[in-house]
Amino acid sequence: MAHHNELGKMGEMVAARYLIQHGYFLLHTDYRVGHKDIDIVAFKDGVTVFVEVKTRSSDRFGSPAEAVDDKKIRFLVSAGHAYIRRFNVLGPVRFDVIAIVGSAEPFQITHITDVIGLLYTGR
Repeated sequence: MAHHNELGKMGEMVAARYLIQHGYFLLHTDYRVGHKDIDIVAFKDGVTVFVEVKTRSSDRFGSPAEAVDDKKIRFLVSAGHAYIRRFNVLGPVRFDVIAIVGSAEPFQITHITDVIGLLYTGR
């Protein structure tokens, strides 16, 4: 496995641990719909949360969250809709990004909640 793939998988494990520590229940990891994927599907306080995880060894070239562009968000939303239909999800949903910087503990973790709402409100 290429180094960037290993770093990405490690980042997803770190993000999963972070979510659990913050009271989330993990429903699925690496959920695939065709060529689209959702890194983590979690649940907390009655909300199903679809999480995109971006990991970089450093922030020298910018935050990993900056790599989540409009196309990636559209893929995440499309995969989220397929998940909702398949599992008959009722109730609110949210799309989050977890950005992780580092290649070993301690990691810098940034959890951006409701990226769709942020896009539409300009926050």
